[in-house]
Amino acid sequence: MKTALIIDDDATFRRETYRLLLGAGWRALEAEEGEQGVAMAMQHQPDLIICDLLVSRFNGFQLCRTIRAQRHRIRQPMIVLTSSSGYPTDRLNALEVGADRYLVKPLKQETLLQLLAGDTLYETDTVPKAGKPAPPPSTAPVTPMNHDPFVRFWGVRGSIPVPGPSTVLMGGNTSCVELRADGEIVILDAGSGIRNLGLALAREFQDRPIDVRILITHTHWDHIQGFPFFIPAYNPNNKVQILGYEGARKGLLSTLSSQMESPYFPVSMRQMPSNIEVKELREFEFSIGQLRVQAIFVNHPGLCLGYRIYTSAGSVAYLPDHESYQRMRSHSGVTSTADQAELMKHTSAKDQKLVEFLRGVDVLIIDSQYNDEEYKTRAGWGHGCVDDVVALALMARARQLFLFHHDPDHDDAEVLRMLAWARELVSMQGESLLVDAACEGHKVTLKAAQPAF
Repeated sequence: MKTALIIDDDATFRRETYRLLLGAGWRALEAEEGEQGVAMAMQHQPDLIICDLLVSRFNGFQLCRTIRAQRHRIRQPMIVLTSSSGYPTDRLNALEVGADRYLVKPLKQETLLQLLAGDTLYETDTVPKAGKPAPPPSTAPVTPMNHDPFVRFWGVRGSIPVPGPSTVLMGGNTSCVELRADGEIVILDAGSGIRNLGLALAREFQDRPIDVRILITHTHWDHIQGFPFFIPAYNPNNKVQILGYEGARKGLLSTLSSQMESPYFPVSMRQMPSNIEVKELREFEFSIGQLRVQAIFVNHPGLCLGYRIYTSAGSVAYLPDHESYQRMRSHSGVTSTADQAELMKHTSAKDQKLVEFLRGVDVLIIDSQYNDEEYKTRAGWGHGCVDDVVALALMARARQLFLFHHDPDHDDAEVLRMLAWARELVSMQGESLLVDAACEGHKVTLKAAQPAF
């Protein structure tokens, strides 16, 4: 009897797949997170592994690399990675790291039966087409550590820096946000904006040591390109810890190091002081001092995280790259009424999971790259539509929303038009959500919500 291992944190998917396997005469095993799944794969050596790409604690890419590295010690199974997104780059990465198949959820019963029968598999899922990849920061003294907790924007742009007269108001640097709270300095992403942040920290602390944590959402270049210019990292008296998930083919350290290798950069990470620690995340909840941090996979090509950080003065959520599951898959070209219903049920559940993750957040910073008209030709590119973002914030009962990751082709006037439309959407719903466009140098003081009496 052949054995299959299902690794997925969706209990409904595991249950339905388990029943299908038993009906087809297979022995079925289940794991709800990746680390457990890898251990079971090593122990039971199944003939087939069906693993969700974004399963917690050990994602699908990691699983493929780990299993394929043991080819001389264990029998090699067929590995099928599944995904709710279906980005073409994820498919290519999956095959490159050792997956045999890459299937887009929700999976059809006949597709799995073909797989179990060993027939040649022809995917019927439609895959979205791939997309193409301010005033200067305030010169006022940087706020001391004992001040009220705050968030400050140092880079708000997506894809590529776009300095110039048309972006003077919002700013042209790529993603970087500073959070100060409860004695901690947390930096969200290391886009080109981190250069100015590093200079400001050096001015503030002077000869005093700096202890910072950098949370990386993903390793696309606009989120890491500024790190080689982060001055505090070159001072051995400082401590710089970088946290994030590893990519498809390379670990986080390798990805960060590669952009500093010759001929791209004159100083390699090996030549930097030993005060830099790069830590691969395994848990989706962890602590930074007194701060509690939660992470969630979001809908963007590759492995991309969103973070929610709980401080004594409220919580901040940062999702710089995300596309609504339901909106994206509504452009998938599925025509069957039954398939449409199943697709909508699946994607709605994925979006609802994010709503719950964000429930009651005080400050929401989120990808709002496109207006509704632009999104029609950019579905599947992994970025948000402002209409969807406002709807998400309202459903989650967020207190304040910041439109973020501005498109490099959007000048200040276009961002302001999108902001006006977002505010109008809130007004039409009769809601009180505060909406702003993220702007370089802007500081948001965090204040815990007062209880209603």
